[in-house]
Amino acid sequence: MRIDVRYFSKNGGTRKLADAIAKAVDAEAKTVDVPLEKYADVVFLGASVYGGKPDPAVLKFIADNARNIGKIVVFGSACTGKSTFPAIKSAAAGQAVKTAEMFFQCKGQFMFFNKNRPNDQDCANAADFARKQIKILGVT
Repeated sequence: MRIDVRYFSKNGGTRKLADAIAKAVDAEAKTVDVPLEKYADVVFLGASVYGGKPDPAVLKFIADNARNIGKIVVFGSACTGKSTFPAIKSAAAGQAVKTAEMFFQCKGQFMFFNKNRPNDQDCANAADFARKQIKILGVT
């Protein structure tokens, strides 16, 4: 089974989570501007909340790569409690791509709020989440 990790990050927070997840699932974290070259059974897709929604590049990645995605597992960070999960799930459904029902989100830094987040503990939690998702989804 193939696992890929893709993310969009303006300030580096989601990149930190992507790196932690990639290490946990033995994959390489790449930005959403890198297309999937092969079918991936699971794509961990990271996005943070910008203006109340994920960046359009994340939604474009889903549309452009739908044929190569088995299931999306969403992760990200946000200064507020809002999540990118609903928008990503909707975009994926529109492309006939399934999303895992569980997603990972932690606090993210914005200006002076939530300084230094995600932190090391957030990254460790993201890695644990990814390992659990792999077991739940039956990916080996």
